[in-house]
Amino acid sequence: MNAFAQSVASYFPKGRHLVGLIVVLIGSLFCLWLNTSLDTWTNGRIVGLSSLTLAILMGMVLGNTIYPKVAERLNEGVNFAKGQILRLAIMFYGFKLTFTQVASVGLPAIMSDALVLTSTFLLTYWLGTRWLKVDKQTTLLIGSGASICGAAAVIAAEPVVKAEAHKVTIAVATVVVFGTIAMLLYPFLYHLGWLQPWLSAQDYGVYTGSTIHEVAQVVVAGNTISPEVGDTAVVTKMIRVMMLAPFLLILSFALTKGGSENGQKPSFMNRVQQVKVPWFAFIFILIVLLHTWLNMSEGLENAMVMLDDLLLTMAMFALGLTTHLSAIKQAGVKPLILGAIMFGWLIIGGGLINVGISFL
Repeated sequence: MNAFAQSVASYFPKGRHLVGLIVVLIGSLFCLWLNTSLDTWTNGRIVGLSSLTLAILMGMVLGNTIYPKVAERLNEGVNFAKGQILRLAIMFYGFKLTFTQVASVGLPAIMSDALVLTSTFLLTYWLGTRWLKVDKQTTLLIGSGASICGAAAVIAAEPVVKAEAHKVTIAVATVVVFGTIAMLLYPFLYHLGWLQPWLSAQDYGVYTGSTIHEVAQVVVAGNTISPEVGDTAVVTKMIRVMMLAPFLLILSFALTKGGSENGQKPSFMNRVQQVKVPWFAFIFILIVLLHTWLNMSEGLENAMVMLDDLLLTMAMFALGLTTHLSAIKQAGVKPLILGAIMFGWLIIGGGLINVGISFL
């Protein structure tokens, strides 16, 4: 069996995976139900809370109480969910995007997204590794989440960074905490009138989409102003999500040192040949293209989106199960400080970038 066939075959669960996968599936379905029910029970007052957040929290509670007692029997399936199911979820995320959305907001949104992404990630890496002395893996994951699309970007970057479970959880935690604050703070600042001198309503939509962490948080922050602003914010955010694939490729290249010969620095081509290409990123782009060009029925499209939500929730639940609080405690407060600094950068630095582009 060649390498490609082996890779495809690895995405089909074996008998040893089934018990763990069933447990993860049940937990994930409960989190999806709970997320919907909370919205109904509170008449929408609990906003911006996603099934991903609930899944990782519930997974962590079980992972530090009941799961260790049965881990030996469930580990194979749980690890399958953290690996193969995670990659499938990132691929199927393409069903939520189209290139037509890019054209609807134009060049300013693309420029804002690109500049915010680049500056946020590079600044996170510099501050995390040079000033706060946070370990490299955690820093890269926090930078990925803050600069692109929150928890989805963190778990998409994990196979490239090869991070441990607790480091992924720490990065996701910064997204949840500061993204939730941003979701409430942005509309508050707008209604106070502090943003109007600098940004029109539509510019505010671009600002929101290019600087808030999670898609769900962007939906809330944009629609609080108006449905039209909400549409602009979400489309801008989706363009930012599309940048995930090239980001992963560049990150993979940057993390590849290459082999040196006779003590000499490896050549560019040597490094290129050793890049561990996250091929699921290419399939993500292909699905976006297909979703753009093919006339899918609304029922099929909704089904694929629901399937992706389930797969992402399963990956987060499995991640929570394998996260130990002792490891998070050992990491200390520095990752949280880094997340807070980048939160401030997204508000102020991202705002300056958007204001500058709006005057062009």
